Amino acid sequence: MAPVNRTSPAATSAPAPAPGANLTALRDHNTALVLGLLRDAGPDGASRAELAARTGLTPQAVSKITARLRAAGLAAEAGRRASTGGKPPTVLRLVPDAAHAVGVHLDRDALTVTLVDLSGTETATRTSPLDLGAGAETVLDAVTAEVARVRAAAGGTLLGAGVALPGPLDHRTGVLHRVTGFPQWDGFPLRDALAGRLGLPVVVDKDTNAAALGLVLRGCAGPAGSFAYLHLGTGLGAGLVLGGAVHRGARTGAGEFGHQVLRLDGPPCPCGNRGCIEVLCLDAVARGDVAETARLLGTGAANLVRLLDIDLVLLGGGTLLRDAAAYESGVRDVLGGTGDAVPVAVTPAGDRTVVEGAAELVLASLFGREGRARLTHPSPGTSRP
Repeated sequence: MAPVNRTSPAATSAPAPAPGANLTALRDHNTALVLGLLRDAGPDGASRAELAARTGLTPQAVSKITARLRAAGLAAEAGRRASTGGKPPTVLRLVPDAAHAVGVHLDRDALTVTLVDLSGTETATRTSPLDLGAGAETVLDAVTAEVARVRAAAGGTLLGAGVALPGPLDHRTGVLHRVTGFPQWDGFPLRDALAGRLGLPVVVDKDTNAAALGLVLRGCAGPAGSFAYLHLGTGLGAGLVLGGAVHRGARTGAGEFGHQVLRLDGPPCPCGNRGCIEVLCLDAVARGDVAETARLLGTGAANLVRLLDIDLVLLGGGTLLRDAAAYESGVRDVLGGTGDAVPVAVTPAGDRTVVEGAAELVLASLFGREGRARLTHPSPGTSRP
């Protein structure tokens, strides 16, 4: 597979913003709340009074925060609201190209690197072949090279890189464990090693957790307070969102969906068990039996629904997306047949679900939304002070 390079027109035409203030000085809770609301508001923006009402901050506090954001180049005026009897309020908006984040998806056989602006919009993306078993130095070399190519399109500040890959791993330390099928990664400090190579802050998480975070923060999951994202690609895993937050578990071990045992006397799995749903699904995929793969996936999904009482099942991953309608229908049929008729849908982000989520691992801290859904206020553009 030859490298694929996508660069949006904005990557070459957008002017670089003013240097502004040090962004690390802006990362306090209240500033993050305001920034998050400006991101939600989009180009229409929000007035200071609207921001104060939605954050619970005083107008004076909001004025000080927005002044700092404007000085940093992160916010700008976007016109005025219609007057309701006094001075027309000034509207502020996020400046998307003031900073960028890199998302890295390390799959077992492919590497995808994307550059996004503060709104999460893609600026440039590259995809190339990868052998995750080729060794740490080879993989780090590949990531470093591809990140260098996409970051050339970034204007302004580059906040960091989010890396998503199969687990298990420790999200807090960025240390990998025995990645299924690749035990040689056990104990490797990927976060620190890659940060040293890139000269950037790095966040590492499981691919399914990153995908779930991206779906939450981009509002793709709708009103569901809890959902499971099931990812069928070169492996099988799940990202879990409970109460609006990504559920990683104490050791980032939650969501090892592919290693629930469905058949005690089944074929051996690389994890060491027998009859795991992952090995059963991948065997069915290898035979070209989509109906059987969907039935197995639906059975596993039904187990999750019963265990966690989730509201929604989202489906994604390269293998599944090649026949998305059949998988969606098959999983829905299994859930309906067991009485667990929760909604089933294919991820709206398609094949970018994981890499977009990887970039959101970086952006979430700036917007104060590490794993949580956006504030449930109306859009700032729809109300008036």
